Amino acid sequence: MTSFSKHFLFLFLSCLIAYAFPLHAQEQRYTFEKGLMGSPFKLVLYAQNDSIAKVAADNAFKRVEELNEIMSDYRDGSEINRLSATSGSGKWVPVSKDLFDILAVSQDISAKTGGVFDATLGPVVQMWRHATRKGIFPPEDEIRDALARTGYTKLKMDTKTRSIMLTQKGMRLDIGGLGKGYAAEEAIKEVKKLGITSAMMDAGGKIVLTNPPPGTKGWNINVSNGSDSLKAMQLSNVALATSGPTYRFMEYKGVRYSHIVDPKSGIGLLFHVRTTVISPDGTVADALATAFSVAGIDQSKKYLKRFKGSRVWLVEKQGDRVAEWNMLE
Repeated sequence: MTSFSKHFLFLFLSCLIAYAFPLHAQEQRYTFEKGLMGSPFKLVLYAQNDSIAKVAADNAFKRVEELNEIMSDYRDGSEINRLSATSGSGKWVPVSKDLFDILAVSQDISAKTGGVFDATLGPVVQMWRHATRKGIFPPEDEIRDALARTGYTKLKMDTKTRSIMLTQKGMRLDIGGLGKGYAAEEAIKEVKKLGITSAMMDAGGKIVLTNPPPGTKGWNINVSNGSDSLKAMQLSNVALATSGPTYRFMEYKGVRYSHIVDPKSGIGLLFHVRTTVISPDGTVADALATAFSVAGIDQSKKYLKRFKGSRVWLVEKQGDRVAEWNMLE
């Protein structure tokens, strides 16, 4: 075989191999943002082209909007508010899979944390929203009345018929403590359907991460303790949620009350500074960030044993004393 023939054969085989095993286009980073559920939602993903990236973002945000129609207690016609309106009727109400699933997670966490997380806290949450807008501390009789209409054991679930019963009149559901985490998880599922393997959804501080960005060991995430300490972490295939009263609180007579309410007292937390939870699932991470904030450091150490794969950084402050429990090291 002549030198020319060998060269031609080499080129032919090279082209044949390239055709049979095409090289993947280099993935590029795309960022999309949209205001949803009262918070900024930020999606970062790596895709092969603009078209795939845009479809993924559109599908992800559309899914969040669908969930908001189901779970928002701010919307009069939402499914969760329609369910709340049946409280005390003695009727089992069939609900969507999404609402049933998120309430199932909520009830499981309530049972494992002694009720420090409670989706039936709606009457108390509504009361505190009104008090915060008016700048007036709720009177004791109003707090007692609101608390009397709460309690996670008053929410009954029938798995076979996918139905819910709220046993007491005047109950109101509020799943704000885990709704954004659930929405972030569902949004990421939409992205994965298009074959995208590296993505991050930040739902107002409730973050779900998939595989690391190409060529890296993980997503660069900064976690704060609420004051002067900042921890940089590289994370992947986990979820992270942070909760604290930095921006949402009520100040009355020189005392700051958190927007996070203690289900036992009906009053906003006084000593909580910041809680960050890392878990395998976004819904659980979101709920535990609230639950551990309410429970405090000592009780949370006991509860954490019931949630495999979860880690927490919890900071409390009473006067000049700061207590910190950091498992993220």
